[in-house]
Amino acid sequence: MTILVTGSGGHLGEALMRSLRAQRRAVLGVDIVKSPFIDAVGSICDHAFVTRCVRGVGAIVHSATLHKPHVATHAHRDFVETNITGTLTLLEAAAAAGVRTFIFTSTTSAFGSALTPEPGEAAAWVTEDVVPIPRNVYGVTKFAAENLCELFHRRCRMSAVVLRTSRFFPEADDDVAVRDNYELANVQANEMLNRRIDIADVVSAHLSAIERASEIGFGRYIISATTPFSRADLAELRSNAPAVVHRLFSQCEAAFAARGWRLFPTIDRVYVNRRARAELAWRPRYDFSYVLECLRSGKDFRSPLAREVGSKGYHAMIFEQGPYPVA
Repeated sequence: MTILVTGSGGHLGEALMRSLRAQRRAVLGVDIVKSPFIDAVGSICDHAFVTRCVRGVGAIVHSATLHKPHVATHAHRDFVETNITGTLTLLEAAAAAGVRTFIFTSTTSAFGSALTPEPGEAAAWVTEDVVPIPRNVYGVTKFAAENLCELFHRRCRMSAVVLRTSRFFPEADDDVAVRDNYELANVQANEMLNRRIDIADVVSAHLSAIERASEIGFGRYIISATTPFSRADLAELRSNAPAVVHRLFSQCEAAFAARGWRLFPTIDRVYVNRRARAELAWRPRYDFSYVLECLRSGKDFRSPLAREVGSKGYHAMIFEQGPYPVA
């Protein structure tokens, strides 16, 4: 079965291409700019181009997108064209060609304002049952594209799986206060507790989704590192997150102190991957326990795949306010 990967020159697209090629799977990578991981150059909004690409394809992994950082440089209509029209063009061509499996890479950013509890409230326990309230055009267009996937499943009996991925980008945080007060590796280690995932686990989730899609039909799943927290921790996470972490990981304090690292004083959300692990038979490898194990042994806690893909950035320009000044 040939697998079509859109956005194959991006962070996730390259990681998928590297992994599928390593497994000697038949794979076709498409993107708008040439790279070693692209087999066909063109736009997902170009019906003729997409129609040619989907011929003989058994599954599509749609990871091409405009991301949140592009809000600083692109108009709203650009997001609609790429994230909604591009997805619709792919779905229409896939349905016409008889493609049976469509995997859509979405984002936990689609939850938007639903992720932020009111002052004094406990941290949010974020499962697939939380109703999204997108807070910017990125979230709006990704959520709309998710719904297009569901529509085509109902209308065309196409298996469609939506994967809402949490943070896996290697670049610096978009919050200036976080950038100014924490080393980058410290930030990303902290986030493995509740809102980050290694790109190797993102890839394995997509491959699991391809295998299970026909059984699932349609489903939405949160793809994030397995959190050590439970609902019982949510109130204290908001008021004193380090106390919870130190209670669960007695070795954390010494491991962080040896590097001059600090935990975040508060955690406002916890992404829960339980449904994805159960229904996709997905087995993520990288979590906060793994981070601590690497710190003790002096190893980089990023996967080999994450190190191979590296940092790609989002813009050719440099902003005075930081890597991507997006509210």
